[in-house]
Amino acid sequence: MRGLFITLEGPDGSGKSTVIKLLSTWLKEKNVEFITTREPGGTNIGEDIRKIILDKKNNSMSPQTEALLYAAARSQHVSEKILPALKEGKVVICERFVLSSLAYQGIGRDLGIDEVKKINDFATMGIEPDLILFFNVNPRYSLKRKTIRHGGDRLEKEGENFHQKVYEGYLKLLKIYPKNVKVIDATSTLEEVFYEVKESMKNILKGGGITK
Repeated sequence: MRGLFITLEGPDGSGKSTVIKLLSTWLKEKNVEFITTREPGGTNIGEDIRKIILDKKNNSMSPQTEALLYAAARSQHVSEKILPALKEGKVVICERFVLSSLAYQGIGRDLGIDEVKKINDFATMGIEPDLILFFNVNPRYSLKRKTIRHGGDRLEKEGENFHQKVYEGYLKLLKIYPKNVKVIDATSTLEEVFYEVKESMKNILKGGGITK
């Protein structure tokens, strides 16, 4: 039995990492076999590429290089980690996937949605999430919240205009690609957010035959 592929998407600082930690505890309690992972990263090669992409010293990186590096990390991630776990019947919880590239590089960097989608179709061998949880919050709030706590990497320091453009790009993409998307109001309390996440998870786990 094939497992389930679930991705968490949204602006920086929207709470994805926190929700993944809560999900891990919840899935363990339900005795569900799962893995959690992230992009860019998830593998040794992917984590090395992540360092290059996010390093603040690499300010001269072209948008095309950035998009290709994300796709390269994703290709390794899919072949080495995601597909094997799915073939074992596990639930894969991944922070970010192709939708992020379409928003950040396709729209944010003006490379074009179709162009970025093509290189990612090649990189992922056509694999798509069974559920996309989109954490909806304006980056004017979420990014400020994150950078105050942790500082910022190369992309987080791009400026408010860039991240607002990415956010609006996400909203556009959700209309173009509405399949398997659940929008979560990330401005709600953590308890309310996680309740919505759990309800969506319960439905897909039951539908996929993972739980009764």
